[in-house]
Amino acid sequence: SCPQSLSVSAFAFPRYEQHLILVFFLLQVANLLRLFQIPQISYASTSAKLSDKTRYDYFARTVPPDFYQAKAMAEILRYFNWTYVSTVASEGDYGETGIDAFQQEARARQICIATSAKVSRSMSRWSYENVIRSLQQKSNAKVVILFTRSEDARELLVAANRMNVTFTWVASDGWGAQESVVRGSEAVADGAFTIELASYPIPQFNDYFTGLHPYNNTRNPWFREYWENQFQCSLHDLGCGKHSLRETPFQPESKIMFVVNAVYAMAAALHNMRQALCPNSTKVCDALKPGNGRKFYRDYILKVKFDENVVRFDAFGDSLGRYNIFHYHKEDGRYTYRKVGYWSQDLTLNTSLIPWDGQVAPTSQCSDPCRKNEVKSMQPGDVCCWICIPCQPYQYLQDAFTCADCSFGQWPLANLTGCYDLPEEYIRWEDAWAIGPVTISCLGMMCTLFVIGLFLKHNETPVVKASGRELSYILLLGVLMCYSMTFIYIAKPSTAVCTLRRLGLGTSFAVCYSALLTKTNRIARIFSGVKDGAQRPRFISPASQVAICGALISCQLIVVVVWLVVEAPGVRKEVSPERRDVVTLKCNSKDSSMLMSLTYNCILIILCTVYAFKTRKCPENFNEAKFIGFTMYTTCIIWLAFQPIFYVTAPGVRKEVSPERRDVVTLKCNSKDSSMLMSLTYNCILIILCTVYAFKTRKCPENFNEAKFIGFTMYTTCIIWLAFQPIFYVTASDYRVSRVGFIYYTAPSGGPSSFVFYLLEHFTSDRFLMQPHLGSASGWD
Repeated sequence: SCPQSLSVSAFAFPRYEQHLILVFFLLQVANLLRLFQIPQISYASTSAKLSDKTRYDYFARTVPPDFYQAKAMAEILRYFNWTYVSTVASEGDYGETGIDAFQQEARARQICIATSAKVSRSMSRWSYENVIRSLQQKSNAKVVILFTRSEDARELLVAANRMNVTFTWVASDGWGAQESVVRGSEAVADGAFTIELASYPIPQFNDYFTGLHPYNNTRNPWFREYWENQFQCSLHDLGCGKHSLRETPFQPESKIMFVVNAVYAMAAALHNMRQALCPNSTKVCDALKPGNGRKFYRDYILKVKFDENVVRFDAFGDSLGRYNIFHYHKEDGRYTYRKVGYWSQDLTLNTSLIPWDGQVAPTSQCSDPCRKNEVKSMQPGDVCCWICIPCQPYQYLQDAFTCADCSFGQWPLANLTGCYDLPEEYIRWEDAWAIGPVTISCLGMMCTLFVIGLFLKHNETPVVKASGRELSYILLLGVLMCYSMTFIYIAKPSTAVCTLRRLGLGTSFAVCYSALLTKTNRIARIFSGVKDGAQRPRFISPASQVAICGALISCQLIVVVVWLVVEAPGVRKEVSPERRDVVTLKCNSKDSSMLMSLTYNCILIILCTVYAFKTRKCPENFNEAKFIGFTMYTTCIIWLAFQPIFYVTAPGVRKEVSPERRDVVTLKCNSKDSSMLMSLTYNCILIILCTVYAFKTRKCPENFNEAKFIGFTMYTTCIIWLAFQPIFYVTASDYRVSRVGFIYYTAPSGGPSSFVFYLLEHFTSDRFLMQPHLGSASGWD
């Protein structure tokens, strides 16, 4: 029994999303009961508005509000990575409030809404088809969210079936697991995910209800009508009352549990309040009679917990959200709802129970996923649509939207999540570029050692003594050092190796040229004194010669030591901008420093050449001066050619990419067109001279008939060069010679009669120069 001064009621209403009038009625009843501070527990009202405690501060419910299932639907989309979807909502509080809650949850998970539509009971079948057409316009949105009443969902499926259009539906509990929604539209509903409030059967209620009889259930004014409708009879007939509900299959409404929970919650709250306020009485004590609805709601109703916390209320009077997730598909030849998951604050799905077409879940994305080496360039105001932009080969993925450069000397990992240090490249002993020089150096060292052995064997002979054996040994030592430098330059660069390179290169040359300079200087002074009739020159003894040679070598050593002090030896890693995937290990010396080191050797070479020229007419016993002179002349030519080329054109090659053909990389010499022009001009001068002389000798006797061939060759050469050089410089190397000078010796005179000359296009649309031109002795045809 309840105290008369405290009116506590628990109202139960039908599912409001199907009865809009009752929704309005429920809200008004809640407002009315609030005026009298009467708490209310609902078993079916899921509107999010009722969670507003500033307006409905005496309202509680045993079902969760709709924003919980909106959250569950959003998590299903995120689970399958469906980030681009369409929505359809029923007009009214259920659909509009529910879809608003879903959109908030979707935005929080970066899920985009392609298009939104609303449906209502007043719509015609053509209006439903228009809704389907609007969904079709967003072709990438393969998933459609339904927050609709059951009849609206059924009409949408019927329209989709008429139009033969399929989507992957994700529907709220308005669809649930009702067979009536999909009846006749099973094919288009195939693959749908639906949500329904989690409930469990109550066997005690089943036993109670099937035991009811019109004569023992007079308190329910509608039961007699239910009985007559169930057995198709009238209770005025004697036989109608003899039936039993246990004789017929009974399938209770799945939401019965929430009705029972609401009744038990109210009863448990009243029981707890009576025990707290009337501990020593089994009747209603005076403490209950004043009746405090606010205290009853806050201290007793909201604190009710039973059935292992299945029934409990939060601070807003709402029950916790628990939903079963169903997948509608075909099994054993018939369509059915299969429970595949559960949601209770977290999503649990058993995907093995879902029979996907092709064993792969469908996609619903605005843009296709980017490849491994691409990043997303987002469209303004849209987090779901993007353009994929490839990263450079030397870049890694800092995130899904940014390509970041690896540092010089690094390269992206295979998965592009970071960079790793590239291996150092240097000449290795097993490389072909190393085997050749090493072989030559070994042969040279063997020859040098053989000569040293001969000198040692005949060390006391007059020939060896007269040649200046001490300087000869120094010269052979220098030659041996030059050959040994090959091994130092092929060795892996390190501080010690770089030091030996600086010390050895210039010093080995200095040893050779110092010995030669000392020897030629000695010969020059001797014969200069003989001519002048002077006395014997000073410092021509072997000891003096060795001392002079040592002093000259010491100068080079001083230069090298100063260089080592000013620019400490070490190694550096060099990366070319064109080949960032290659790290070359080099010594850290500069080309200018190397030039300064070799300048002293150039001075020795010049002086040695001067003395070799002065001693070129020495007597036969000093014939070695002529060989030294020949050696120095060739040395000067080689050094004059080597040093400018090395220092002006380094590095020797470059890679060039044409803007019109980015897929072609051309390796070219790193020389200026002016340098090429000078070289070609020199060749032109030679050609002109040869042509002039060939023209003068055209009337030579028959025994000298080769002059005619030479003449014809020079004429054709002039024609080719006159055609080639303007084309080469005007078209900026956009053309290349394919075939030149197929000469056929078929003329009666024995000379060539024709040749073929082709120019092929590189990167231009001009077709004229692509045509083959036939030339003959008489000119172009």
